[in-house]
Amino acid sequence: MTMTTLLQRFLKDETGATAIEYGLIVAVLSLAIVGGVGQAANALKWLFSDTNSQLANAFAQH
Repeated sequence: MTMTTLLQRFLKDETGATAIEYGLIVAVLSLAIVGGVGQAANALKWLFSDTNSQLANAFAQH
C-alpha cells in the first residue's frame, strides 16, 4: 500500500466519529445537569428560608 492510499483510507474512516460525538453530547448534558442542580438547590434554599420566615412572622403576630 502506498502512502496516498493509506491517507485516503484514513480520511474516509468514520468509525471513531460517532464515539466522539456521543462523548461530546454526554459532556454537554452533564454540564447542563450540574448547572440545573445548582440552580434548583438555590431555589429550594430560597423557598424554604422564605417559608420559614413567613411562618415565624405568622406565629409571632398571634
